[in-house]
Amino acid sequence: MNTVGDVVEQVFSADKRYVDRLSDRPLTDTASLPNDDIEALFQFGEQSRKDLRECVEKFPIEEWDVPQDHKMFNKILTATPEKVIAHIVMHENRHWAQIATMLRMNGLTDAFRNFYSARFSAAD
Repeated sequence: MNTVGDVVEQVFSADKRYVDRLSDRPLTDTASLPNDDIEALFQFGEQSRKDLRECVEKFPIEEWDVPQDHKMFNKILTATPEKVIAHIVMHENRHWAQIATMLRMNGLTDAFRNFYSARFSAAD
């Protein structure tokens, strides 16, 4: 990952695929998602966020702590849906922190003061 767009694309793509796994859907192919088109990236991100919300709202509460097997590359990941959702949130937060750091290190400090709020204000 060399650019902010690369990191944003990775965040949204990974989140989408985790939701696909929890929802027993085929994994979304994000290979053609452009990392240099902010509108397309965040449109995909909004859909990914909507899918995550729907997954959390509709997932049977009695199954939150039941381990599930998910294929990831050539391995099997066993985790509860609760842990998968927690991982999605942590994964995203870490990458948004990386993005904020990249921007600060490149002198982009005045665009916004609170990256987290700026990120969620448009979608929520």
